Amino acid sequence: MAAIELVVTDLDGTLWHTDDAVHQRVADAIRELEERGVPLLVATGRRLASTRAPLAAIGLAPAAVVLNGALGVDLATGERFHRAPFPTAQAEAALGAFRSVGLDPVVYVDHPRYDAFLSPTPSTHPSHVAALGDTAGVDDLQRVAREEAVLGFGMIGVPHGDGVASEGALGGLAEVHLDRSLDYPGQASLTVAPRGQSKWDGVLAFCAAQGLRSDRVLAVADGPNDLELLANATVAAVPRVAHPAALDRADHVIPAAADGGWADILTLLE
Repeated sequence: MAAIELVVTDLDGTLWHTDDAVHQRVADAIRELEERGVPLLVATGRRLASTRAPLAAIGLAPAAVVLNGALGVDLATGERFHRAPFPTAQAEAALGAFRSVGLDPVVYVDHPRYDAFLSPTPSTHPSHVAALGDTAGVDDLQRVAREEAVLGFGMIGVPHGDGVASEGALGGLAEVHLDRSLDYPGQASLTVAPRGQSKWDGVLAFCAAQGLRSDRVLAVADGPNDLELLANATVAAVPRVAHPAALDRADHVIPAAADGGWADILTLLE
C-alpha cells in the first residue's frame, strides 16, 4: 500500500468518548503523528465553535471539516478552504419539514456573528441551548432559511421519536443523520446536511488545497454520518463501539474511544 498522506478523524465516539476526557494514549498518538509529518484533518458533525474549543484545550488547532461537510476551516487561521451551504429553496423546504411535525431545529449558519439561530421555542435539549450560549441568535427561522447561508440543521438530546418524525418528514429533501446522543444517554441526536453532501466533500477540498492525494487517506470514524468518508478512504478504521453501518465499512476495528483506541491507528501507518 502507498504511504498514507492524510489522517481524517471524526471527534465524538472516535477521537474521544467525551470532549472533556481525552485519553492520554490519544494525546500521545496525535503528537507522534505530527512528528511523523502526517497531517491531521478533523471531520465532524459539530459546528465551528464546539469543534474549536475542545481541540484548543488539548493544544490543537488543525484544519476541520464541520457540519458534515458544509464548511472547511483552518482552525489556526480561520481561512476557509470549503463552503457548501444549502440552496435557499432546499433550506426553506427542510425547515418546513421540521415544522410539519411540530419541531423547531437549530439552524447552523456561516455568519460573522453567530454559529446558529434558534426560534424562541427551540426543540433541541435545553442544555444544548445553554451550551450554544452567545454563539446562537434568536430569530425568525423562516427569515434565516430565506436570507442566511444555512449550513445545516440539528437537534441534540431529543426523544428518539422526535428524531424519527423529523427523518420521515424530511424524506429526500436533505441528508439526515439520526444517531444516539453521547452527551444525553437514552436520547437521540439528529443532524441534517444538504442533499448529496458528506464529510468526504470537505476532505476532497482539503486535499486539493494542500496538494495531497485523496487516494492516500486513512479515515477514523464511527457514525452513520461517516459512511461516505469510510467508503472513500484508502484505509477505514472504526472503533469497536460504533454504529453497525460504520462497522460494516471498516477495514480495521480498533478499541473504543473510551479506551484510547484511536492511538492504534499509528500501527496502521507502518
